[in-house]
Amino acid sequence: MRDPYEVLGVSKSASAADIKSAFRKLAKKLHPDANKHDKNAASKFAEINAAYEIAGDADKRKAFDNGEIDAEGKPRFQGFEGAGAGPGAGFSREGNFETYTWGPEGARRGGAHTGPGGFGGFEDILKEAFGGRAGGGRRARPGGPGGFQFETDDNGQGADISAALTITLPEAAKGVKKRVELPNGKEVEVKIPAGLAEGQQIRLKGQGQPGFNGKNGDLLISVAVAPHSVFTREGNDLRIEVPITLYEAVLGGTVRVPTLDGAVELTLPPNTNSGRTFRLKGKGFPAKGVAGDLMATVRIVLPDQTDAALDELMQKWRDGKPYDPRKGME
Repeated sequence: MRDPYEVLGVSKSASAADIKSAFRKLAKKLHPDANKHDKNAASKFAEINAAYEIAGDADKRKAFDNGEIDAEGKPRFQGFEGAGAGPGAGFSREGNFETYTWGPEGARRGGAHTGPGGFGGFEDILKEAFGGRAGGGRRARPGGPGGFQFETDDNGQGADISAALTITLPEAAKGVKKRVELPNGKEVEVKIPAGLAEGQQIRLKGQGQPGFNGKNGDLLISVAVAPHSVFTREGNDLRIEVPITLYEAVLGGTVRVPTLDGAVELTLPPNTNSGRTFRLKGKGFPAKGVAGDLMATVRIVLPDQTDAALDELMQKWRDGKPYDPRKGME
C-alpha cells in the first residue's frame, strides 16, 4: 500500500483536523455509490479507508512516523537483541526477543520469549516479521479480496482464521452480504446483520483451516465501520452539520436534512443562530430495540461572491441597530 499521507493528499505535518477533512472529501468523492460505473471505485475507497486508519489514529500515526509499523499497519522487523557484528556475535542463550501481535486494534507489543539454546520465540518472531511464512500459521496482507485482513493460528485442533473487515455506515445500519475468498481459495458469503455494533465479531463455524486432527477451525470476523463523509456516529446517535443561508437563519424556513433512510424536512424558527442543534428522534443509527437520534447542527453560510446589496444592507443595520454578541466575555 502507498504512504497514507500520499493517499490522503496531505503532508506529514498535517494536523488531525486537516487529515480528517481530507479523508471526508475523498470519501465523498470516491464512494462506490457515487462511482457505480468505475470498476476500481471499491478498491480506491478501501485504500483511503486503510490510509485513514493509520493517519487518523494518533497512536498508529506515531508508530508509522517512527518506523514501527508500515503503511499497512504491520509491525516492521527491527532485528534481534543479542546479535552483534564482531567476532563471536550471535544469539545469547538467555536472549530475549520482543514480538508484536496484529489484531483489530493494530500492532501491539508482546512479552519477551526465551527458550533452550537462546532461540525461544524465534519462530514466532519470524512469523510476525515475514507475514507468518516461518511456521504453520499463515497471514495475508491487508487489501486482499473483499477488503479482508487474514491471520490464521493453527494449534493442531483446527486453524481459526481471524479477519478484519471494514464496511460503510449505511451497510452497518441496513445489513449487507459480503462475499470473500479465503486464503485457501474457498469463497464464503458473510451476512452482516443490520444495526451492527462497532467492533462486533462474527463467528462462522467450520470455515477455518483444517488442523492436524482433521477438524476445521472457525472464521472470526471483526467488523469495523468506516468514517462517513457526512455523519459522525456517537453510540447510536448520529451528528450532522447542516449549512443554511443567512435569510433562512433570520426569517426561518424549511430545509432538507439527509438521514440514513432518506432526506427529511426540518423547520427552522425565525432568528435561528448558527450552531443551534435540533434533535430528530429515531433518525440516528438503528440499534437493536430502538434507533438513536440524529443531532442536526445548523451553520450559517454566506454567499461565495461579494454582493453589493448585502453589503449595503449590513452597513445600514450596523449603523442603525448595533448589538454586541460578545458582551460579557472579557
